[in-house]
Amino acid sequence: MKDQYWMERALELAAKAASENEIPVGAIIVLNDEVIGEGYNAPIFLCDPTAHAEIQAIRMACQKMKNYRLPGATLYVTLEPCSMCAGAMIHARIDRVVYAAMEPKSGVVESQGRFFEAPFLNHKVNVESGVLAEKASTQLTQFFQYRREQKKKLKERAKKAI
Repeated sequence: MKDQYWMERALELAAKAASENEIPVGAIIVLNDEVIGEGYNAPIFLCDPTAHAEIQAIRMACQKMKNYRLPGATLYVTLEPCSMCAGAMIHARIDRVVYAAMEPKSGVVESQGRFFEAPFLNHKVNVESGVLAEKASTQLTQFFQYRREQKKKLKERAKKAI
């Protein structure tokens, strides 16, 4: 039940990203039942390719804890992490990651490999997947559908203007 509660909070952050025309991904880091960091996708707004939800949450949590390591922390994210974010979780010593929807193109926890199981890593991250996956998938699908509709309307306007 706690995982669902925190994932609901991450989904709220993802909605905030969507409202800013960013891909709707939200992340929350919890330690001892307290949120220590949160973030949502903002690479377009911040002109920063590293501004993924997980990175934003890790940065906030590290600042709050005054430590670049977050032992015992759980990171909740609405979409399967990419390689950059998975690497950051290793460096931050995140104990556990819980994600909602699979990311078949660039997810590295299960979809495009099992990064956290690599033998060269010096830290083990425990993984839980599929928590509120349908809700997160629907949020992403609706966002991309809206985006495609907007592009279509722009093309139609451009044709009429000619």
